[in-house]
Amino acid sequence: MTIPTTTLPDGTPMPVFGLGTWMMGERGDRLRQEVDTICAGLDQGITLIDTAEMYGDGGSERMVGEAIAGKREGLFLVSKVLPHNASREGTIRACERSLKHLGTDRLDLYLLHWRGRYPLAETVGAFETLKAQGKIARWGVSNFDIEDMDELAGVSDQCQANQVLYNCSRRGIEFDLLPDAQDKGVAIMAYSPIEQGRLAGHKAMDAIAHRHNASTAQIALAFVLRHKGVIAIPKTSRPDRVAENLAALEIELTSEDMADIDRAFPPPRRKIPLEMI
Repeated sequence: MTIPTTTLPDGTPMPVFGLGTWMMGERGDRLRQEVDTICAGLDQGITLIDTAEMYGDGGSERMVGEAIAGKREGLFLVSKVLPHNASREGTIRACERSLKHLGTDRLDLYLLHWRGRYPLAETVGAFETLKAQGKIARWGVSNFDIEDMDELAGVSDQCQANQVLYNCSRRGIEFDLLPDAQDKGVAIMAYSPIEQGRLAGHKAMDAIAHRHNASTAQIALAFVLRHKGVIAIPKTSRPDRVAENLAALEIELTSEDMADIDRAFPPPRRKIPLEMI
């Protein structure tokens, strides 16, 4: 399958579907299966992999590094720096650790995981240094609400993406954050697009899935992917689930489907503070 792309502000195409790795790389007895899952994704044409130094205290990055060994070219690797490491020097050191864990010399996108005590200008300065050194190609943020993005815009216009919680049961970003990102061309990376599996068994979602001869997870992913500039990064530790999730790209929700989703999960009619998990 050819995975569609969205164009980042710097003109780079970024796949709209990738592999999330939150809660992976934490247990040795699961490592082989997790590596196999990433490899299954690569075999099926998935090139976007999202990880973070926080996940498994570096264990997720090391797991990804094992899976992509010898396969780095053509991949779009994303990792994140923790807020308490996001000083100018701390960001650079954190990035270098992540590169070592991943077994690569560069990241395609490096994100500030969420706001912390360090001024945005300091972290952005470190990002720009890393770009100049060739250690990252571009940078972005995660868990930034509309006010945070406005503040960031006063520091730099080089933010490429904002990774946030978004799925059909968490629609707050549709009121302001998503339209603003679309206006500016900033990609929205939707984490937990299946709500960590909790949408399975929901009556409305099951009915829609039945109409499409699909799974609830596929419908949840199709809901996220219907938006321009939105990227889904579902996490699974099972190789067989990768193909199932990927097939969501072939599902086009109808007006009837969307009406059912809107009744079950009403879209926001006012500002809702950004949710995080």
